[in-house]
Amino acid sequence: MADPFQGRESPTPGMRLPALEDVTETQQFLAAIVESSDDAILSKNLDGIITSWNRGCERIFGYNAEEAIGRSITMLIPQDRQDEEPMILARLRRGEKIDHYETVRRRKDGGLIDVSLTVSPIRDQSGTIVGASKVARDISERKRFDEKQALLLGEMRHRVKNLSTVIEALARQSTPRHEPAVDAFVDAFMGRVRALLSTGELLLETPARSVLLKQLIEKVLLPFVETNSERLILEGPTLLLPERTAGNLGLALHELATNALKYGALKSPKGRVHVTWTVEPVEGSRRVAIDWRETGGEPITSAPERSGFGSRVIATALAGDRDGASEVHFERGGLHCHFRLTLP
Repeated sequence: MADPFQGRESPTPGMRLPALEDVTETQQFLAAIVESSDDAILSKNLDGIITSWNRGCERIFGYNAEEAIGRSITMLIPQDRQDEEPMILARLRRGEKIDHYETVRRRKDGGLIDVSLTVSPIRDQSGTIVGASKVARDISERKRFDEKQALLLGEMRHRVKNLSTVIEALARQSTPRHEPAVDAFVDAFMGRVRALLSTGELLLETPARSVLLKQLIEKVLLPFVETNSERLILEGPTLLLPERTAGNLGLALHELATNALKYGALKSPKGRVHVTWTVEPVEGSRRVAIDWRETGGEPITSAPERSGFGSRVIATALAGDRDGASEVHFERGGLHCHFRLTLP
């Protein structure tokens, strides 16, 4: 009897070769998964001709398999996006996979639908690319949600700005005229209001209601340095702050910047503000340290004799956070403020 493995590598002892019926069952199982998928799953050759078409394709695009197989994939592409297919085929021939490519496709009834495409090259037994598999997911509902959310957020930002204007108008109209002390109070008060509203705008831009620390610092401090952003030096890793922490810290940074403009580094043309932060993993949490340092201003000879509202804001900024604390040091070279907290 001839050796069935003659001319081929012998199987590893104990290794079970898949029987023909096993391969057939596996193929049938995979085909059933593809056919029952809600996503549109199809294949095409390198000329863009459709070679397979599942029920998800029929549900999303409206064509049945008999209508689609053998036709060019361009029947699904709107006229103003016809240049996408040559680009996709060129990338496939190079063996590239296209992941989550968001675009628009055309249904049988002529309607347009937003889809996310994943396209992968198909290789034969020799490794030669002979076609592509394409998965199209209907993202129309998500797009409508995103557009509605963007509209609502835009409306909220507009209302927040209007609210700031109304508050300032009421404050100024309610105060006696020609009273410098009162005018100074209103200016300081509105600065704090604007700092809080600026932080709120950032929080509204993300569904998670969190904000990047660097983005928060820039939003609060850049108005104080005008166009010369070189006076503001920021260094630290990517760090997301929760809503309450961001609001309190943003107000404290506003107070520090106001003080720097009146008495500290930002009062001098050569002054600089350095804000650095570090994040240290500790037993499932993150220990955060934030340092504010001023340089280039007039030397500090002594600490102020009394503390006002701004000092209290800084001192209690992180009091509600785990391990939250603030320390202010009046060093000769410039003000140094150290914040620390622990985030989950």
